[in-house]
Amino acid sequence: MSVVYLIIIGAAAGFLATRLMGVQAGVVPTVLLGIAGALIGGVLIRVILTVTGLLGGLIGAVLGAVLLIWLYRVYLDRR
Repeated sequence: MSVVYLIIIGAAAGFLATRLMGVQAGVVPTVLLGIAGALIGGVLIRVILTVTGLLGGLIGAVLGAVLLIWLYRVYLDRR
């Protein structure tokens, strides 16, 4: 089922992309362009989400550490 889904989505994506870019292409090249674009786009989106996920984790960790340092200074460091 995933192959059929990929072909359908690829055909739609290829059709939209060729119309947006003003390219005249037949059905087969349009579908192949769409499938290739879907694969490339899927990989790029996964890489971007992974990088932003890692960056988000780093930001969250830094904010958590800052919060702990602030709590330590306010409540425990009474010299």
